[in-house]
Amino acid sequence: MINFTKSAIGILLALGTAASTSSIASAQYYDGYDRGPPPRYESDRDWGRPHSPPGWGRPPRGGCDPRWAEDKARDFGFRRARVVDVTPRRVIVQGWTRRGPDEISFANVRGCPALR
Repeated sequence: MINFTKSAIGILLALGTAASTSSIASAQYYDGYDRGPPPRYESDRDWGRPHSPPGWGRPPRGGCDPRWAEDKARDFGFRRARVVDVTPRRVIVQGWTRRGPDEISFANVRGCPALR
């Protein structure tokens, strides 16, 4: 009797394994029509979306972008930072610090270094 239950459990395990492997094997692409499989994914392909221009999301090469200056002012601890003046040499940002209203100047070159 014990041998029968052992062999029955073994058969059930074998059938379960065979059923799981057949479902994995049937995951191959089959269309039903005589078309081939879909094209393989290629990383250089953009799938019909328009290409973004070079440098997208970066400040212009020559100067400090006012949005970057505001972000850097927030990093320096300014709240409600806003650009109030842009000259050929500097970008001035005003906002609130823990001591009250304050302003900070950034050089109008790439990377927006602080002039403080």
